Amino acid sequence: MSDIPVNQFKRRLVEPAVQYGMWISLADPVAAEISAGAGFDWLMIDAEHSPNDLRTLLAQLQAVNGYPVSAVIRPPRADAVIIKQYLDLGAQTILVPMIDTAEQAEEMVRAVLYPPQGIRGVASARAARWGRIDDYYRQANDEMCVLVQVETIKGVKNLMDIARVDGVDGVFIGPSDLGAALGHIGDATHPDVREAVVASITAVRAAGKPAGVLSVNPTLAREYRDAGANFVAVGVDTSMLAKHTKALADSFKNN
Repeated sequence: MSDIPVNQFKRRLVEPAVQYGMWISLADPVAAEISAGAGFDWLMIDAEHSPNDLRTLLAQLQAVNGYPVSAVIRPPRADAVIIKQYLDLGAQTILVPMIDTAEQAEEMVRAVLYPPQGIRGVASARAARWGRIDDYYRQANDEMCVLVQVETIKGVKNLMDIARVDGVDGVFIGPSDLGAALGHIGDATHPDVREAVVASITAVRAAGKPAGVLSVNPTLAREYRDAGANFVAVGVDTSMLAKHTKALADSFKNN
């Protein structure tokens, strides 16, 4: 029989060291595998704003499995059925978007846990190595990691209550949507947005939970890290490809 995989990302969340990650949005296993070998601590495979489905998510989980990097999956919405399918694929860490209340956060915790703590449906799927992991159903809850994403004014108002929900392992602050809610759509670097993100990170840490954030701006990423964020995404594959391919083309066409 096989052993259940240990969720290293969850283990390291409670350590002082910052875990650096990257957004994976290309919906391609080769691109995911290339990123997996880059040296990041975690990769966030996105199904909210990317053309991912169960098959592409499965292929990417398989592609990164052989590398010392943790996979995080973000579903398109806070939906227990969708999350159940992702967990059956083998995902152990879920980042749930658009969480506005502690009640929503509690529902998502229950969605990832087997009874009696939760409502996750039982199936002999890839996560259990099709029945080859001994006593998987009694061990799985310990390896599940629930991250909730707060990115609205309502969510920020309820931030402390959300962070204190038992079973929430970390709170991720979404600068882009929060910036839009604050009237600065498309400008996640605006001082108002920066101030709100730093205040939110501080509140999450004061509640005793890890805090996460995404910023492709190195100065901001370090500012948020220094404010207390301990899982920080610093790049997006699609943006990097768009930026560097244009720069390459321009370097020849304009000179």
